[in-house]
Amino acid sequence: MSIPTDYPFDFDPTYGMTLADLQAIRPPEAPEGFDAFWQKRYAKALAVKPGPRLSPSKDTHPDWQVRDIVYTSTDDISIGGWLLTPRKGEVRRGLVVGHGYGGRDQPEFDIPVEETAILFPCFRGMSRSAHPPISPDAPGHVLHDIDDPDHYVIGGCVEDLWVAVSALRSLYPSLDSHIGYSGISLGGGIGALAIPFDSRIERGHLTVPTFGDRKLWLTLPTVGSAHSVQEYAKTHPGVLEKLRLFDAATAATRIRIPMLAAVALFDPAVAPPCQFAVANALPRSKFNEIFILDAGHFDYADSAVQQTALRERVGRFFRGL
Repeated sequence: MSIPTDYPFDFDPTYGMTLADLQAIRPPEAPEGFDAFWQKRYAKALAVKPGPRLSPSKDTHPDWQVRDIVYTSTDDISIGGWLLTPRKGEVRRGLVVGHGYGGRDQPEFDIPVEETAILFPCFRGMSRSAHPPISPDAPGHVLHDIDDPDHYVIGGCVEDLWVAVSALRSLYPSLDSHIGYSGISLGGGIGALAIPFDSRIERGHLTVPTFGDRKLWLTLPTVGSAHSVQEYAKTHPGVLEKLRLFDAATAATRIRIPMLAAVALFDPAVAPPCQFAVANALPRSKFNEIFILDAGHFDYADSAVQQTALRERVGRFFRGL
């Protein structure tokens, strides 16, 4: 193991917890109306006709045809991103890939899948989906309409994911029952919230997912988006009750499809107890896998080795789509 011991933070990004401590964390109970809240939002998203528009991209790759894509999400918000399709072979499966709170300025070309149409949407307000007055930066983005659950930006991002699935299906009708989702950090938390309510998603992969156990998320020191909300909560003590509707660990207890979760023992941006709250919430199943990273959101000695191993695991996992 190569958990970092030298770091520039005034707190310990392991929070003093061992692997056994982290594996013992249980997800919080759902607030009243949790399922109805998300089911209503899902119905709203399903009613949207995304009308994906494709155009040539400046990005190129020898194995992938790269096109820019724009589709219409809920609230008539335009979502931009990229669509990759294989230059050789058929499209037999689809994959939606969510990004972290740094946004996205290009697609990833090293995702280990074949015969796959890969959609890289930018969540509303960020990168190619800029939408003032939503801030494009994490500290402001995570606060946008936070006191109004029906309009909180995180719920809108979940809807963007659902509509991304609709966009893929409209482009490739044959992908029905062959669509997966992969998300990291912000995208991991969004995925945990979205997957249990969308039966069109058949497999999910979450890496260092955020938004797990919001009560802990609001109390543990961090350099991530939670810090902005922690500062806000000092003058808005009722924010936790609203955020309970957006708890990724609570949502993960409702996931019934095969999942691969990669969680870290050390992470200054997404506290490991919150990550493990999501991973531990997944039902015990021979189809679910947990991959342990020494650290997340931080360079460390064995990072390349572990990322290579995780990449191989992801490739095997999505071949089952």
